[in-house]
Amino acid sequence: MLTARRRTAAVAAAAMSGVLLLASCGGSDGGSSDGKTLRLWHYEGPESAMGVAWDAAIKEFEKTHPGVKVKFEEKGFEQIQKTAPMVLNSSDAPDLMEYNKGNATAGRLSQQGLLTDLTAEVTERGWDKKLSAGVRTSSQYDATGVMGSGKWYGVPNYAEYTLVYYNKDLFKKYGIEEPTPSTTIGELTAAMDKFVDEGVTPLANAGAEYIAQQYLYQLALSKADRSWVDTYELYKGRTDFHDAAWTYGARTFADWVDKGYIAKSTVGAKVEDAAVSFISGKSPLLFSGSWWYGRFKTEAKFDWGTFLWPSTNLTLGSGGNLWVVPKAAKNKDLAYDFIDITMSEKIQNLLGNQGGVPVAADPSAITDPRAKRLIADFTSLSEKDGLAFYPDWPVPDFYNVLVSETQKLITGDAKPDAYLDALQDAYDKGAPKR
Repeated sequence: MLTARRRTAAVAAAAMSGVLLLASCGGSDGGSSDGKTLRLWHYEGPESAMGVAWDAAIKEFEKTHPGVKVKFEEKGFEQIQKTAPMVLNSSDAPDLMEYNKGNATAGRLSQQGLLTDLTAEVTERGWDKKLSAGVRTSSQYDATGVMGSGKWYGVPNYAEYTLVYYNKDLFKKYGIEEPTPSTTIGELTAAMDKFVDEGVTPLANAGAEYIAQQYLYQLALSKADRSWVDTYELYKGRTDFHDAAWTYGARTFADWVDKGYIAKSTVGAKVEDAAVSFISGKSPLLFSGSWWYGRFKTEAKFDWGTFLWPSTNLTLGSGGNLWVVPKAAKNKDLAYDFIDITMSEKIQNLLGNQGGVPVAADPSAITDPRAKRLIADFTSLSEKDGLAFYPDWPVPDFYNVLVSETQKLITGDAKPDAYLDALQDAYDKGAPKR
């Protein structure tokens, strides 16, 4: 989401100030250095699968690099999204940073010359051989910042996709049949109708961040195909926001608000609010990313399960957020070594068992039953080329447009046609001329 991200547990954003920034050490790229510190930024919560795996990677890095310390600084997703261009264009850039993938984010920074070209390292260390075609798409960018070809500017060490989390206990409480892998969209909406009849809002939502727009995009994807996705995300043709898929998505989303599937009161809610609504047992359903899995496993005190969005071959997903090395980084060799450790089988297996979607794990080493299901569903999507990226990727600042315009649909201040007009205008202004 985002990746747009994104799509991670919200974390308290620390101020990006000189207090947090250390004088760092230089690798083979020159610059003054004491050779003792690798500065690392990422925005994964400590209880998430990625947070757990990367903490283990830090310990492994320090073990294999005697005398070198990792200075880890946890940042908020929104914080990095808004301030990365400014920070990376200064002497305060970290050595290694997690950053959102896609044309409007990593692609834009690569075009601005703020990221290091990793192509030689990717080839030499064999990272490219560990990544499937669908996962690699968001790692490479051409001279115009469009993903899918060109130089490597980032490396994901996990994959991600969206799925439906559901509270089994609430389904049982209200006598509603549980979803299964073969559940249809008609059966899902029938279940949501029953929850509404019981005075329960079925879907957890966050109108102020990415969740609301991802509901709408998923509805559109249910009427789309790969060509439609490539036209929208990769500019292989002209995107018409009044086509059948987008129109269905906008109208159905507005209808779901009217029916009470989505509460109007969530117009100002953050992703953390949506997560807490599910974790607390208030919301029976949440459609969001695999990146929540580890946290729900830890914090949800009820029986829960997952299933893929029904009646479609496409869902939001991609390779995970990218490890990027700022052009101004002073310790690039250390950054490459850290990436290499996160790609190792040891860390990949840990990631998988913690509820992440690893890209290079030993399948036999994944023992957690829910994790096996999570990975199996991702494999199924990958095999049918079902990863459709995220709605905010195509053009710069489109994320904010999607947030504000989708909020208007929630409040009723805009009708679906006006919503689609606004998206068309912003997209056409921002999309590169091909």
